[in-house]
Amino acid sequence: MLGSRWLGVELVEVSLHEKLISTVGSACAIYGVFYVTNLCLPNLAAAGVIASMGASAVLLYAVPHGPLSQPWPLVAGHTLSACIGVTCYQWISHPALATALAVGISIGVMYQLRCIHPPGGATAFTAVMGGEAIHELGYMYVLSPILLNVGLMLALAVAINAPFRWRRYPAGLFQSENADDAPQRVGSAPSHEQVLAAIRSLDSFVDVSEEDLIRLVRELGSADELLFKSNDHFQHQVSLGESEKHTIELTDEPDEILKRRLSNHSDQILR
Repeated sequence: MLGSRWLGVELVEVSLHEKLISTVGSACAIYGVFYVTNLCLPNLAAAGVIASMGASAVLLYAVPHGPLSQPWPLVAGHTLSACIGVTCYQWISHPALATALAVGISIGVMYQLRCIHPPGGATAFTAVMGGEAIHELGYMYVLSPILLNVGLMLALAVAINAPFRWRRYPAGLFQSENADDAPQRVGSAPSHEQVLAAIRSLDSFVDVSEEDLIRLVRELGSADELLFKSNDHFQHQVSLGESEKHTIELTDEPDEILKRRLSNHSDQILR
């Protein structure tokens, strides 16, 4: 357990069904991206572009509700990074410096504009180091193949995830299976401001959506309520058992009971 914690091994298992959906969905998306990219670029240059889209496929199909996977980070992350990459190549002659600045500035801009998408770093890198075929495109590299591929990936993510209610994309379309019960437990759910304050207190990017956080809080609240009821039921059983035991002890001595009844009856007559 300690080794898993330090290595960052994911401890939350998902079902085989979920894994198969992610596998098939990402394979279909990359199949389409492969052909679109090869129409725009020679094979060698296309490899770098497809690599960044492959990284996006992991996010869109393995973690469709993650903040990094949503449409704004996907579209803006790739587009801005492509623009920055092309600009760095055209204005900085030193390849290593141009590449480093392209990736670094892309990360900073994505952070500032709230569109962090890790594959965007690969898009910026490819704009500088992708070879002559990409360099000749100039800023057309942003429109085709990058934006073209991003649009295809986005459309496929919506279509492929749509049949599965629990993983509909974008995350705004997702409705919890317990949505009908939510108003009854709204008191146990944190407000939007409380969620933001809690996340900001970590001072680090958290790859989980606000809706999923609130859902987890509700689920934990339900678990606590169930545990409380279970404990209360157990205590009731214990007290009931003690009462039954006390009754049994009394009925084991019928003479004593009879004497008490006669005594009480006599007292009432005297009164």
